[in-house]
Amino acid sequence: MASESKPSVPLTLPVLPLDDEVVLPGMVVPLDLSDAEVRAAVEAAQAAARSGKPQVLLVPRVDGTYAGTGVLGTVEQVGRLSDGDPGALIRGLGRVRIGAGTTGPGGALWVEGTVVEETAPDPLPGAVTELVKEYKALVTSWLRKRGAWQVVDRVQQIDGVGALADNSGYSPFLTVEQKVALLETADPVARLRLATAQLREHLAEQDVAETIAKDVQEGVDKQQREFLLRRQLEAVRKELRELNGEKEGEESDDYRARVEAADLPETVREAALKEVEKLERSSDQSPEGSWIRTWLDTVLELPWNERTEDRYDIQGAKAVLDAEHAGLEDVKERITEYLAVRKRRAERGLGVVGGRRGGAVLALVGPPGVGKTSLGESVAHAMGRKFVRVALGGVRDEAEIRGHRRTYVGALPGRIVRAIKEAGSMNPVVLLDEIDKVGSDFRGDPAAALLEVLDPAQNHTFRDHYLEVELDLSDVVFLATANVLEAIPEALLDRMELVRLDGYTEDEKVVIARDHLLPRQLERSGLEAGEVDLDEEALRRLAGEYTREAGVRTLERALARLLRKIAAQHELGDRELPFTVGPDDLRELIGRPHHVPESAQDPAERRTAVPGVATGLAVTGAGGDVLFVEASLADPETGAAGLTLTGQLGDVMKESAQIALSFLRSHGAELELPVTGLKDRGVHIHFPAGAVPKDGPSAGITMTTALASLLSGRTVRTDVAMTGEVSLTGRVLPIGGLKQKLLAAHRAGITTVVIPKRNEADLDDVPAEVLAKLAVHPVTDVRQVLEIALAPAEVPVAAAA
Repeated sequence: MASESKPSVPLTLPVLPLDDEVVLPGMVVPLDLSDAEVRAAVEAAQAAARSGKPQVLLVPRVDGTYAGTGVLGTVEQVGRLSDGDPGALIRGLGRVRIGAGTTGPGGALWVEGTVVEETAPDPLPGAVTELVKEYKALVTSWLRKRGAWQVVDRVQQIDGVGALADNSGYSPFLTVEQKVALLETADPVARLRLATAQLREHLAEQDVAETIAKDVQEGVDKQQREFLLRRQLEAVRKELRELNGEKEGEESDDYRARVEAADLPETVREAALKEVEKLERSSDQSPEGSWIRTWLDTVLELPWNERTEDRYDIQGAKAVLDAEHAGLEDVKERITEYLAVRKRRAERGLGVVGGRRGGAVLALVGPPGVGKTSLGESVAHAMGRKFVRVALGGVRDEAEIRGHRRTYVGALPGRIVRAIKEAGSMNPVVLLDEIDKVGSDFRGDPAAALLEVLDPAQNHTFRDHYLEVELDLSDVVFLATANVLEAIPEALLDRMELVRLDGYTEDEKVVIARDHLLPRQLERSGLEAGEVDLDEEALRRLAGEYTREAGVRTLERALARLLRKIAAQHELGDRELPFTVGPDDLRELIGRPHHVPESAQDPAERRTAVPGVATGLAVTGAGGDVLFVEASLADPETGAAGLTLTGQLGDVMKESAQIALSFLRSHGAELELPVTGLKDRGVHIHFPAGAVPKDGPSAGITMTTALASLLSGRTVRTDVAMTGEVSLTGRVLPIGGLKQKLLAAHRAGITTVVIPKRNEADLDDVPAEVLAKLAVHPVTDVRQVLEIALAPAEVPVAAAA
């Protein structure tokens, strides 16, 4: 059964208040008498004691409020404490319920109280016995951890339930509130149960704290060991550097200091400092640490505020361009205009407008070998800027342009950021080479990523996936090169200013070969200037008969072959130097010509020597070219009626052939052509060089002329070439690429060219020296074409049919 407590006789005692402290029955505690209230209570108790030891009432006071239960205490001894202050040794005897206040001697507070007498069941029930064992086991465990073995024995000797519970008043981990709860619990079994619960909770918290402390200590020990080893490693490296005579690197590894010392934009500085904080929190073995260091190195190496001063000597810049490249007047004028505008903007304080600087985005489109790539370096030289080339041919990964996310192993910034880093300035000339060769696959479309890079309206806030900070590209001059305009996506082309490089005339090739190619190849062949020279006629024949191209690459190879042959002959003793190469020496040195103009051949050997063959003009990826069209009629007894087309033609060109045939069938009588045979006989149109795909509408009048020549028996003039689309009514419609076509006609020895009337304005783009050697006939109708192109009839029309 539960223990009961019954009140006894009332007492009147002086109150000894205890602030932030609780004394339980059975405890012996020293108290400092320097406190006025404590001293007054002891003195009052001593004055009131007539016999025996003075008694006081020990009452806890929490936040100025007295507890409802106190402890009867006796003053065992009054003297001095260990620190020399006056003190008293007081022993707690039993619980007292506090009653009303009263008066008494001295300056102490006197109250009436009732001693609470405690009785425990005898014998103890089994549950209480187990509780006593559990409490003693918990106390023993706690005391052993503290090394208090003598106290363990004393606790084991306590038999009373209440006394055992009150013994927890010595526990330093109990709060004042917990001790007050023990004091006010009169039932000894309930008090022991409360003390057991408090002790169990503390031991659980202590186990967790010890586990955490152990883990922390292990981590600290590991860090200290790692720190010690790294310091030893640094010392060893320092000794090795001193032993080898090497100087210690001046670059500091303190990234925070480097970031604060660097001249970075404010947003970039904030992002870099955040990464530095992450680096400081991460361990040396963490892979994130190496990623952050790589990112910080990349950011710190970028020239955020480095810019080169533009060279505003417009005349000097134009002289540099003219000296390094012959021809190409359009792009030279565009660069000169750009520099002039930049100069005026700088003079008027308009260098930055709306956060954007005055960069430029040009697309240089033209056949191979015309100098698009080398022109970029000349532009940078003329402007006084750094130059960097970015090869885009075959790039299929979008991350090559915009960079990889830092979550990937081995992530790197894109080629644009790397180009800025390589240039060392924020306003270089960046050549995006072969932009038409960019492809796309499952990794994305790089051309789509270039939309932001090449858009002057938004590239001042370009954001690379790796950097994740804004990079200003508005002051960069982008030059994109391409061979085929149609291969560039329309949205990307719309962001660039198009400059066409349509190839060189024969005169320009001679100048380029004399001033640029020959000196370079002389050096590469081990020959000095003056040892070998080529007169102008030899260069002209080399450009006209040994090569046929829009650019000068093949011409340079021919020069290299020629000089190698002369150098070899000199080493063998067969040739004396210096030597001047004339036109008649070319065949002996490098063989026969490969491209003899039709006009230079024997009249009987020319392609147009028979009826049914006409000369057209076309545009290919290598520039303009001459195209021949052959037509024939099948035997009415063996050939099937209809139209047969060969030569790997596209759909548009096939439709042009149908239109040409339909026009002649409907207007043949008007043109005095025997078209009655077209109904029963098959018509075959062939475009030689069958391995080369061909398409486009511009061969319409050429096919019409070839069919008219076949039906009339009149040959097409050898010196005439033509281009133009034909309609069903015989109208000649405009075409594209006129400049390249006229340059090709000039290279092939053509003297007369028929073009659509609506393309007459395009003649302004053709070099004057080419137009001077060509008789250009703008026409609006097929009838005019036939009058110009067909030679006079040598046999009657009926016989030819």
